[in-house]
Amino acid sequence: MQGTVDGFSYGLVTPLVAYLMACLGGALGLRCTTRSMLVAQSWRPGWLALGSAAIGSGIWTMHFIAMMGFTVRGVPIHYDKAMTFASLAVAIVMVGVGIFIVGYKGARGTALFTGGTITGLGIASMHYLGMASMSLDGKLEYNTLTVGASVVIAMCAATAALWAAGQIRGLMWSVGASLVMGLAVSGMHYTGMAALSVHLHGTAEPTTGESPAGLLAPMLIGPLAFLLLAGVVVMFDPLMVMGKPAVTPVEHKPGIPARAHDTVHHNPARLRFRPRRPVRHQSSRAPQNR
Repeated sequence: MQGTVDGFSYGLVTPLVAYLMACLGGALGLRCTTRSMLVAQSWRPGWLALGSAAIGSGIWTMHFIAMMGFTVRGVPIHYDKAMTFASLAVAIVMVGVGIFIVGYKGARGTALFTGGTITGLGIASMHYLGMASMSLDGKLEYNTLTVGASVVIAMCAATAALWAAGQIRGLMWSVGASLVMGLAVSGMHYTGMAALSVHLHGTAEPTTGESPAGLLAPMLIGPLAFLLLAGVVVMFDPLMVMGKPAVTPVEHKPGIPARAHDTVHHNPARLRFRPRRPVRHQSSRAPQNR
């Protein structure tokens, strides 16, 4: 028996809130990635790790907020907590691998493609692992082509966002990239949900049960608190907000001449041009002239 699926049982509330959470996680993660490119090597892993956790938490929170609006008529839905949090770990780790590649190799060429691909696969893996944590009296079936389209959307979105983070063009550039990333992640989620159909077993009596919101809300407290804490870090770091280093470090390497802008500029006011002294012609003191 085919189940009646409703992904918008709360109307537009859950899609909008889910989109905002994806944007928040994307914005924090991209700013951390940008920040990592402006600091010394010793600080870079910390900022990249924070960015990975922010993006992973953002897309995970987006997914399960959207799932609050998912219902199957007459069938209670439960979630396996271990698998649910495993999907969060997969998202953070795989997104982290992609971000570290771009953070150390640069947002261009093979490094960008590899990092974007791994990050996109991490987003898709989180989604479908989170769906696998859902249990009900029925079987979940997916349309292969639609699933493939959702994975491609995730990979393209991740690549575009990492490319934007590598440009280091200021706050507004990353804000725009995070809005696009949030839209793409939400689009990937609902494309994946469009591929879903539920075949009910019909072995259990229809019940109302506990709502998905009541099941998922306690799980979201930790990632939401982390995103708020990461937001505080961003707000109180002027260099993070501006996206530009206060002082451009100058590298002095032996055998390499200094560039024009690395030379020391003297104050013109301190330069004094002294007039040349007139040359005096002394009379010859040769013996024959005495």
